[in-house]
Amino acid sequence: MAGEDLIEVKFRLFDGTDIGPSKYDPTTTVASLKETILARWPQGKEIAPRTINDVKLINAGKILENNQTIAESRTPVCELPGGVITMHVVVRPPMLDKNNEKQLAKAQKTNRCACTIL
Repeated sequence: MAGEDLIEVKFRLFDGTDIGPSKYDPTTTVASLKETILARWPQGKEIAPRTINDVKLINAGKILENNQTIAESRTPVCELPGGVITMHVVVRPPMLDKNNEKQLAKAQKTNRCACTIL
């Protein structure tokens, strides 16, 4: 594998910080990129993904599927030769289980304010 064939990618997180840039083989899948993001996720962030399914990667306005490779997801019109590709990282918020949903709904109902004008 020649060094010229590698694609340089950085990941922009929701708060504007970056992971990378790092060089990847064009045959690298989006799923393995997501695993890299999980491994290199900065400590101390309030929102952190737990699995690769909690992460969405966006490149040139398109959400990338896990089975795609970097080569398949590239848009040559938007990229400069030898430039760094910036992929945006979106983290899915944690899902509430049924008990939490019921407690949240009950709390919203009991915390209502009622005003009466006489």
